[in-house]
Amino acid sequence: MADRDPGELSAADPASSRQASARGILRRSLSHIAAGTTDMAPGPMPLHASVYTDEARFAAERERLFLGGPIVAGLSGDCPESGDMFVFDAAGPSIIVMRGKDGMVRAFRNMCTHRGAKLIEEAEPWSGRGARITCPFHAWTFDNTGHLIAQPGKRAFADCAIGARDLIEVPCAEHLGLIFVRASGSEPIDAATHLGDFAPVLEQLELHRAEPVKKGVLEAGSNWKFALDTYGEGYHFKTLHASTIGQTHHNDMAVYDAFAPHHRISFPDRSLDAHAEADEADWPQTEYGGVHYVFPNTVIFFGALEPGSYFTQVFRLFPEGAGRTRCQFAVYAPFGITDESYRATVEAAYDGTATVVDEEDYRVASHAQTNLDHAPEDFSVVLGANEIALQNIHRSIAEAIGMPLPEARSA
Repeated sequence: MADRDPGELSAADPASSRQASARGILRRSLSHIAAGTTDMAPGPMPLHASVYTDEARFAAERERLFLGGPIVAGLSGDCPESGDMFVFDAAGPSIIVMRGKDGMVRAFRNMCTHRGAKLIEEAEPWSGRGARITCPFHAWTFDNTGHLIAQPGKRAFADCAIGARDLIEVPCAEHLGLIFVRASGSEPIDAATHLGDFAPVLEQLELHRAEPVKKGVLEAGSNWKFALDTYGEGYHFKTLHASTIGQTHHNDMAVYDAFAPHHRISFPDRSLDAHAEADEADWPQTEYGGVHYVFPNTVIFFGALEPGSYFTQVFRLFPEGAGRTRCQFAVYAPFGITDESYRATVEAAYDGTATVVDEEDYRVASHAQTNLDHAPEDFSVVLGANEIALQNIHRSIAEAIGMPLPEARSA
C-alpha cells in the first residue's frame, strides 16, 4: 500500500479535491499496471471458519455494532426537507428518522407511547412526508419533533405520570451528508470522531447533495461479513464477473487506502493500459471514483457513468442471523437530477448492479456459507496478501466487539 496523495486532504473545494485524489489514484494505478502488481498486506491471513458461523460471535456483533454502535441509516437526501421521514429497521428495532420543522434530523422508536403500536407499519426502505404522525390504533398524534400534540380521550390518562409521553428518541447525528443512528442506548453519536481522518475523503463525495433515485433490498444466504467481503477485493473479477467488470477492469489489482477502521479501494480500469509507460505530462484527466467503506457495514461506491456524469451507490449490510444477510441497496444522483435521461441512466446503474450482486456475488457467498456451516472443525479460510481490505475489516470488527479472531488451525 502506497502513501495517500496529500493533495486530496488539502484541496480548497470538493471538485478540486476529487481531481487531486483522482490524479493520485491514477499515479498509483499506472504504477501497478506497468508492474503487474497490487497493494498488498505483509502476508496471507488464515481465518477460522467460525468467524462466519459462530452464534456467540454473531450475537456480540449484533449487540455492539448494529445495536450499540453508530450505523448509517441513510443520506441527508433521504429526508431533505422539513416533514420528510423514512423508516430504518434493518438494525433491529423499527425507527423513524424525521427532519423536524426546525430543520434538524431526529430519530425515534417507531412505537406509540400509548400501547406500543407501530406508527408507520411499512418496512424499510419506506419514506414519506408529513407534519405529523398519527397512530393507526387510537389516533395519538405526534409532530415531526416527536412531541405528542393530540390525544383522543385525554382525560382518561390525566392521573398517570406517563399518560401523555412524547416519542422515545434515540441518538442520531447528521454529518457530511450521512445520517447515523444508534438503535440501542442513549450515548450521543460523535460522527466526526467515528469517521476520523476518513472524513475529508467522504467530504469529496458531497453526499449532502445526493438525490435518491431507486432503492431496494438484496438478500444473501450468508454471514453478513462474507457478503461484505465481496466488496473488498478485485481478485474475483476475471472469474466471477467475466462478462461485466472483469472485461473493463484489471483482475487482482487495487489501490488501497486505510483510514482505520474505514477504507477506500480503487480498481484500475483497462482503458488506462495505453498510458502505463507514458510520461505523466501525457496522462489523461481521469474521473474520481472508488469503493468507500464506512465501518462496520456500509459500502459507498462513487463513480462516473461517463465524464462528468456521476452516480453514488450505497450498500448497507445487516445480519438477519449468523447465516443470512439483508442488504439495503440504494442509488443516488450525486449532485441532483438534471433531466429525465440522466435519471434513467442512474436507474440503469441500480438495475445492472443489483443483478450482478444478487446473481454472482451473493450467489457464491450463499453457497460458501453452506459449506462453512458443515466444514470440518479445524477448517480455516485464507485471506491472501492481495486481500488486504478483508484482513483489516475482520481485525477491526474483532477489536470492536472485544472478541479476538479465533486461532486458525491446520486444515
